[in-house]
Amino acid sequence: MIASLGMYDMPHLRGAHDRLWAGIRDALGHGPNYLSRGGDPWTEWQSPDLLLAQTCGLPYRACLHDKVTLVGTPDYDLPDCSPGHYFSYLVRRSEDARPLKTLVNDGVTAFNDRLSQSGWAALVEHLNGHVPTRTTQTFGHVASIDAVRNHEADVAAIDALTYILWAGAHPLHSVEIDAFDRTRPTPALPYITARNRDPEPLAHALETAIADLSDADRRLLRLNGLVYIPASEYLSIPIPPAP
Repeated sequence: MIASLGMYDMPHLRGAHDRLWAGIRDALGHGPNYLSRGGDPWTEWQSPDLLLAQTCGLPYRACLHDKVTLVGTPDYDLPDCSPGHYFSYLVRRSEDARPLKTLVNDGVTAFNDRLSQSGWAALVEHLNGHVPTRTTQTFGHVASIDAVRNHEADVAAIDALTYILWAGAHPLHSVEIDAFDRTRPTPALPYITARNRDPEPLAHALETAIADLSDADRRLLRLNGLVYIPASEYLSIPIPPAP
């Protein structure tokens, strides 16, 4: 069986994710001893051996909704955001005061993946369907932040939780970045299991493990609880043109 919690598994959070998984496994009564790390997410998401993973809303609605089963959606207690929802910060260099329209028309827009809700779809929607003129793919939100910091790009849309976690771990670098705007909230990254697997025991195990987290791990992961968002809410969000 496969268990993966890789979407926010930054180096300083791996211990907390390991302890969260241990709590899930104990509450569930079975499962692999260790989280999968370093595997291809698309292979894991579509595997009949998938016990638990987290995916992004855009891959779910574009490719996975008829191949996996929703388990639930984490609540990360993000500012001015309903439980179980998230948004993207639009970031630029702190010394760069150009407005968003100028940044996306005259500069380079970094994005992590064309099938990223927070890194691509949310930005295009925020721009009323306009596709940025010049883009560079970074393959990761932190890499997009670094591309802006290092003058390889001028603007990027960054998953709000990723940005908060990154800024907390890198205070010296975070002063170089200006989170100057934000997109509208959409359902957060859902937990999924294999298509033929009953999600209810997994949801119960997740709720139990989250409730049993230590205060320190709860602060590290910003994980408040589990909410239930229907597939229809994920599927109702438009799929943007590819870059």
